[in-house]
Amino acid sequence: MSKESKTMFRELASYSQVGMTFVFSIFIGLGIGWYLDHKVFNGRTVPYLTFIFLGLGIAAGFKHLWDVSKKISDD
Repeated sequence: MSKESKTMFRELASYSQVGMTFVFSIFIGLGIGWYLDHKVFNGRTVPYLTFIFLGLGIAAGFKHLWDVSKKISDD
């Protein structure tokens, strides 16, 4: 395999990892909030914890995007 192909596949893997990390962080935050609302507090806090943890998941996703963009700009 040529050096250009290896570089292309490495960059493709890096960008796909960024997208998957963003989506997974949102779904993990949503899942934790839903679990806490429905299982731990028996629906007494619906939908507040779901929205709070969804926001935290979105913030974690954007933080990861920020860190990756800083790393790419430094290179």
